[in-house]
Amino acid sequence: MSDSAPSEPSTVASVDLSRYDGRWYEIARLPLRQEDRHARNVTADYTLQDDGTVRVVNRCLNDEGQPEEAVAEATAIDDSHARLKVSFLPEGLRWIPFTKGDYWILRLDAGYTTALVGTPDRAHLWLLSREPVMDDAAKREWLGFAAAQGFDLAPLIHTPQDGRPAPAG
Repeated sequence: MSDSAPSEPSTVASVDLSRYDGRWYEIARLPLRQEDRHARNVTADYTLQDDGTVRVVNRCLNDEGQPEEAVAEATAIDDSHARLKVSFLPEGLRWIPFTKGDYWILRLDAGYTTALVGTPDRAHLWLLSREPVMDDAAKREWLGFAAAQGFDLAPLIHTPQDGRPAPAG
């Protein structure tokens, strides 16, 4: 992280979670312990619930071509809805402290078609799109924004997508 980067990355001013609903394709990510480095066709489906929480269903094909699925619940931590906490624990265990991860929406285009999501410690980053493939120039521009926010993109994984989302695991 450069000396000029702020102590925490900035987020968008506000997010309309009902517009954020739906399927997002992972275009790129920083490596995650719990996700296969070679995962492909990674998608995230978000559904705004009546209680204001967001149901998250992540799917991918692992290195062996087998579908994997993880279900979570996200809760906005402020009125901007740009900073959320996410728990992948089973529903009955989500109350346990320190088991929720940060999900900060750093950048979002006006049409809700491209999003850049990260964590305040800059350990995690996702570039998401409503389409499985993103133009290279646009991808560079969005990732440049992340780099300017202090994210180290050297280990970045460009997620293989063939337009066919993984089936339910």
